[in-house]
Amino acid sequence: MRTLAFFPLVGFLALVPALTALAQSGNFEVLQQGHAVGTATYKFTATREGYNSTSVVRVAMKGLDYDLSKTERLSSANQLKHVQLSAVVNNSAVNVTAVPDPAQILLSISANGRRSTTRLASHPGAVFLPDFDPGAFETLLALAATRNNRNLWAILPKQTGSESCSIQAVTLTTYPDQKGTLDGKPVTVHHLVATVADTNTDLFSGRENQLLQAELPQQGFALVRKGFVLTPPAKPLAPPTE
Repeated sequence: MRTLAFFPLVGFLALVPALTALAQSGNFEVLQQGHAVGTATYKFTATREGYNSTSVVRVAMKGLDYDLSKTERLSSANQLKHVQLSAVVNNSAVNVTAVPDPAQILLSISANGRRSTTRLASHPGAVFLPDFDPGAFETLLALAATRNNRNLWAILPKQTGSESCSIQAVTLTTYPDQKGTLDGKPVTVHHLVATVADTNTDLFSGRENQLLQAELPQQGFALVRKGFVLTPPAKPLAPPTE
């Protein structure tokens, strides 16, 4: 499951048993202009049918109070089988359930005391991609590894109402490797840019498909794995000193 999006597929099948036997998890800081404003975690656990994943995000800052909890079931090929999301955004609660079948993805949404449903086109390479969710980026990288970085899609749950949920194509572009340290040890860092609806997200990963850092499209935000330092930083994370 957790192979790098850049690895050739030769030898992929040989790696799968060793990688999927272990649970994988990650702890991240959410930064805004270099200042910590929250935390985010994910965990993947292998099952007989594929994988269970969970993500928890907490952001607290002026203008944004954001709590998210997401649970997913994935196939052995990292394809979405079921997702349940609960979030509170600035005191407004939102619950979303997504269930795909070969023809469509059915989303049930509850927000502000109202319920709605929407149907989106189904794609086997689709990732449910809420804001600030490192587990979703892990799944995107894992799908990319098995799909040669092609035919990838993002399900975007935004605000409330069916008109704000959409599925968008994802384009991945590979950039030269960079350097960094993880828990004080040097690591080679792979760099991808994911483009969704003309918006770019820089993804930095290490071995076994572990997300190390994501530069998010929201102004000045980043997800950084605890203990990781990209050298040099992808972007200035702190405001300039006057």
